[in-house]
Amino acid sequence: MTDILYKEEVYTIIGYCMEVWRTLGYGFSEVVYKDAMELEFIEHNIPYLREEDLFVFYKTNKLKHRFRSDFTMYNKIIVEVKANEVATFSGHFEQTINYLRASDFRLGVIVNFGKKRLEYKRIIV
Repeated sequence: MTDILYKEEVYTIIGYCMEVWRTLGYGFSEVVYKDAMELEFIEHNIPYLREEDLFVFYKTNKLKHRFRSDFTMYNKIIVEVKANEVATFSGHFEQTINYLRASDFRLGVIVNFGKKRLEYKRIIV
């Protein structure tokens, strides 16, 4: 049987995302969902950083531009929040891959609050 990378942590994250979605529904902007998620993480003592700067290195040089992830969870998971009514994960997939490469993390989760049911996708590098 294959172990699922950070199974319990992702289960917890998605559980709080579902609580946010059940409470707010769909139709708000991303920032509203991120604010609500942050309140859940604080209330339940879930370790996170919001909008952490992720730097890219070229050889040994830190480049000027940086990425900013929506959430860094448990110091090992990138969570990207979307609120797209007609969402495909394809465009956001590449964005999350770049965040993972910049952070040296192996797991990212894209969560979309913009549809009639919560959607999420795990990305492993």
